[in-house]
Amino acid sequence: MASLVTSGAASLDVSDLAGRQVTVAGLGVSGVPAARALRGLGASVTVVNGSDGEPQRTQAAELEPLGITVRLGDGETLPDGTELIVTTPGWKPTSPLFLAAAEAGVPIWGDVELAWRLRGRDAPPWLAVTGTNGKTTTVRMLAAILEAAGLRTAAVGNIGVSLLDIVLGDEPYDVLAVELSSYQLHWAPSLRAHSGAVLNLAPDHLDWHGSMAAYAADKGRIYEGNQVACVYNVADPATEDLVRAADVEEGCRAIGFTLGTPGPSQLGVVEDILVDRAFVANRQKQAQELAEVSDVNPPAPHNIANALAAAALARAYGVPPTAVRDGLRAFRPDPHRVEHVADVGGVAFVDDSKATNTHAAEASLGAYEHIVWIAGGLAKGATFDELVLTAAKRLRGVVLIGADRALIREALARHAADVPVVDLDRTDTGAMAAAVREAARLARPGDTVLMAPACASMDMFTNYNKRGDAFAAAVHDLASGRVPDEQ
Repeated sequence: MASLVTSGAASLDVSDLAGRQVTVAGLGVSGVPAARALRGLGASVTVVNGSDGEPQRTQAAELEPLGITVRLGDGETLPDGTELIVTTPGWKPTSPLFLAAAEAGVPIWGDVELAWRLRGRDAPPWLAVTGTNGKTTTVRMLAAILEAAGLRTAAVGNIGVSLLDIVLGDEPYDVLAVELSSYQLHWAPSLRAHSGAVLNLAPDHLDWHGSMAAYAADKGRIYEGNQVACVYNVADPATEDLVRAADVEEGCRAIGFTLGTPGPSQLGVVEDILVDRAFVANRQKQAQELAEVSDVNPPAPHNIANALAAAALARAYGVPPTAVRDGLRAFRPDPHRVEHVADVGGVAFVDDSKATNTHAAEASLGAYEHIVWIAGGLAKGATFDELVLTAAKRLRGVVLIGADRALIREALARHAADVPVVDLDRTDTGAMAAAVREAARLARPGDTVLMAPACASMDMFTNYNKRGDAFAAAVHDLASGRVPDEQ
């Protein structure tokens, strides 16, 4: 898919925006700060937003007293006189608004691009993280490590904290831990991080990017102009390919992370110890102990990989080994990410509602030996044969929920025909309580009931958080002996 981001972009600078007609595409966490920032620069700002609900009207009421025009219910028409569009993440490059902008020669910046251009001369460097899965956990681990080193930092970006708020705020920072989505990177051609990491690559958001190649290329933008380190996943060669293709500063190094024994210029694991053979005096012969596997919470393989990536970025910034250990020990994962909810009758119940694609679910399933798997939801075009093949020997049973559960059922019939399957023919929110009861019936003491849906949640729930909350509530009801009313 051709990018529209560079069309005319070089001819504009934030110092030239006074009096310019700027359109902001979208409200929300990114759009509201963008509109305020642009108005503060003296631009004439119009915000367009396709939806027209109560939250959007509340945000519009906050912006309009500042002299900002807000058009709700119309996200397709390019306002007359627009000289620049600043977009929030998620708007497809093929949106009618952007196609009209391309035809008119109007440049498009993302909110991250705007933040990058607005940062001051003494702005803190960015340690940037992207990947299909694990971004938020890795960025929070990174921030915890940096804090343990005594540095003033914040976890920002796609994690839910606007970079514009940070860049324009009064709080001084030494360094920022920045999560970036493929959407944000697509619209951020000027970004040049101190160091960047691509954790992994798997098919996702292909309806937005148009192809796997375009998706990977947008992820790879995080390496452009890196100064010290491009961190890649040794187990995922596509991430190293992106490093090779990047145009970086002289002296910038490729740094790998691996769950195995690391080679030179890598971080890895030796006898349950996280070690560094990249940022040591003699990386051919020496390794620096950073932490123990038990310092990682939870110590699942994919989470250890996250910890190694975070450690690599922190070490690239000069953080001492003790800060890596102390930061990992202090870190507490966000809810719904391989979260142990309770033990009931000798069975562990684990919430990984954040596993909204097959790649994330595969990592989660690989962390346990005997599993009753709760799966299903909106497949987003995914296929499940490879996932089922990988997990088949671990499955004690499967409970299927959600609109696209048939796709998983069919893959199970092909590759795990002996595994008991309960297909819940319902998509109401009460289905989760039924799913937990059925999973408990299939499980034996020592097993793990794992909700790692491999699908999005919006067929049944507002988001993956609500889905995880419903799972946890159902588990607690099971533990207490309560049986909720059927919905």
